[in-house]
Amino acid sequence: MPKFNKFTWMDAKDYVFIVFGLALYAFGFSAFILPHKVVIGGMAGLGSVVYFLTLRLHEAGYFPFVIPVAVTMYAVNFLLLVIAFRIVDRTFTIRTLFGMTVLSILIGFMQPVCSTLDIMPDEKIVSIILGAGIMGAGLGMVFIHNGSSGGTDIVAAMVSKRSNVTIGRTMMFCDFLIVGSAYFVLHYPLPEIVFGLMTTMIASYMCDAVINSNRQAVQFTIISKQWEDIADAINTDAHRGCTVLDATGWYSKKPVKMLLVMCRKIESVTIYRIIKTIDPEAMVTQGNVNGVYGNGFDKMKVSVKKKARQAVTDAPKSESDN
Repeated sequence: MPKFNKFTWMDAKDYVFIVFGLALYAFGFSAFILPHKVVIGGMAGLGSVVYFLTLRLHEAGYFPFVIPVAVTMYAVNFLLLVIAFRIVDRTFTIRTLFGMTVLSILIGFMQPVCSTLDIMPDEKIVSIILGAGIMGAGLGMVFIHNGSSGGTDIVAAMVSKRSNVTIGRTMMFCDFLIVGSAYFVLHYPLPEIVFGLMTTMIASYMCDAVINSNRQAVQFTIISKQWEDIADAINTDAHRGCTVLDATGWYSKKPVKMLLVMCRKIESVTIYRIIKTIDPEAMVTQGNVNGVYGNGFDKMKVSVKKKARQAVTDAPKSESDN
């Protein structure tokens, strides 16, 4: 029962942060990007193309109504999710359905509200940079908590399941295709297309920055006579593992024990406090680590070709393996 409660709380915590990240994305898009008629990548960009096109046709008397961005986003996302249902896993489907529903509702609410506020109407470049930064930060928060906003994420997930094309490359291709469609559908001049590409790249960079800041890891090496107490405290208080290595102090010519600890960068203060409390004279080094994978850290998200996997499985075992 306690395990179920803990899972439920962590799951609910994820959904709270996902909603907050989607709210940031919706605000950045509705308040800073859409009022300047910039077409960006993703479903928000596709919804913008449909919105501006129907707006022109409606004003010219050729179309009876204007299709809001949120309606196009949800309709296309739902269609893609139906197509991808048999390809992607159940967890991705549920979280994507939740994310695209919340994002469509938020944009549908914020679009008319932000259009009346008229935030920074004469500062297009500043508005684009600010809006893209807010959108990227929101998306980064969503991805950190295993969420999805739908759109090109669904397409990328389907393509990665059926081919060796990476998710990032697929998303970049889809985003550039959507931004470029503004040239053919809306007859935007080239500078407007550049604005759209610039917005997409800034948002992507900010998203990566938020994700990487959360995943930064550090490595500690600790030499202390009280290594057992420090190792136990790191296990129980910091909830991190320790590796005990045999070493030799060349000055004293005596054997010593060295602890190897890896943790998130935000947890490094806790490690220092534990060491200082137990042995202020301990020798400690700290170094940044680019990528830590395994239990308690990130999972290795690389695809292995079936032929390579089969070759490893079918490889003859040596006598030592037997």
